[in-house]
Amino acid sequence: MTTLITNIRQLVNTREQNQLLRGKALANLPAIDDAFILIEDGIIAEYGAMYELELKVPQLPKVIIDADGQLVLPTWCDSHTHLVFAKTREEEFIDKIKGMSYAEIAAKGGGILNSAAKLNAATEDELFNSAWLRLEEISKLGTGAVEIKSGYGLTVEGELKMLRVIKKLKEKSSLSIKSTFLGAHTYPVAYKEDHQGYINSIINEMLPVIAKEKLADYIDVFCETGFFSPPEMETICQAGLSYGLKPRLHVNQLNSIGGIESAIKLNALSVDHLETMTDGDVKLLSSSNTIGTLLPTAAFFLRMNYQPARTLIDTNCAIALATDYNPGSSPLGNMNFVIALSCIQMKMLPEEAINAATINGAYAMELEKELGSITVGKKANLIFTKQIPSLAYLPYSFGTNLIDKVMLNGAFV
Repeated sequence: MTTLITNIRQLVNTREQNQLLRGKALANLPAIDDAFILIEDGIIAEYGAMYELELKVPQLPKVIIDADGQLVLPTWCDSHTHLVFAKTREEEFIDKIKGMSYAEIAAKGGGILNSAAKLNAATEDELFNSAWLRLEEISKLGTGAVEIKSGYGLTVEGELKMLRVIKKLKEKSSLSIKSTFLGAHTYPVAYKEDHQGYINSIINEMLPVIAKEKLADYIDVFCETGFFSPPEMETICQAGLSYGLKPRLHVNQLNSIGGIESAIKLNALSVDHLETMTDGDVKLLSSSNTIGTLLPTAAFFLRMNYQPARTLIDTNCAIALATDYNPGSSPLGNMNFVIALSCIQMKMLPEEAINAATINGAYAMELEKELGSITVGKKANLIFTKQIPSLAYLPYSFGTNLIDKVMLNGAFV
């Protein structure tokens, strides 16, 4: 099927070639005013200014859609979520309001352990059905690609159940989905005094099955005080690498304990969170090939310091933006709010935030050849905004849903 979309007020993030954006390049967001885009079998076949239409598309297709002054962007690439979970945790939300810290809630069996208990009690079908509704929700908010982690099982059976649900979502959803094994999310109660025993379970019981069933694309570890140390993270990731699972890692959320250095040593695809960064951490990241994924809604929800986005950008780090969608510290999958928060609280320019949420997010999931920009040969995953005065209005009017419709693989959601 061939579809022509005409009279686009501004076609945003048009690129002939892929490039992971760093430093000043992150603020460069190429766009075409008064534009068209041609889609063939779900793939971008051509685009350009309306005055070029007759030259570039000499034979018009039967299906022509008038965008009528709307802005069109590539869909968001949300490269860090925990979208598969059994129950919400609003009772902990109340605990936070009363003054309890993230660590205190975890110490009394809340947090990740709370989600693990609920997940292990849920069936695979229950987990799939609830996650499917979340996928439908985020797709209507403009997300076209999403990474989903395990990590709420913390047992062999629970982790495999989560990953099988994610595999089923991959098979049935129109979104592009990447799967990450996060068995090392925390130590389960049974292994509280036997860390090596749980690490052995991850390496010897979980990873072989995950590899055999092809249940994950990546491996992750929560490297943090009270969770997994940098040496423990390295041990787990080396085991994952032996099965072809590249690291994408939780580091520097609460403390700087050497996670960045270890992640770079492991050639991690991304390091995620980064609320707590030393000058040395920033310098290491800026000179590496690792992408720093910022999760401002987690900082917002936990009332923590925001990630030092300006420092990271100004020192030439490659950064992406993601939602951290999870029931405990970021219970939303709305990338539009992530972009607004990044501008409002982290002083990112709208162009920087949009690039970080599209092309750089695609790189963080190794989907840059398929998604993240308006490029011939990529999937026609497109956001159509309502009629708005400018691109900057998207983060400026942060409380309004400004998305009119979303297209995935050339078809409207």
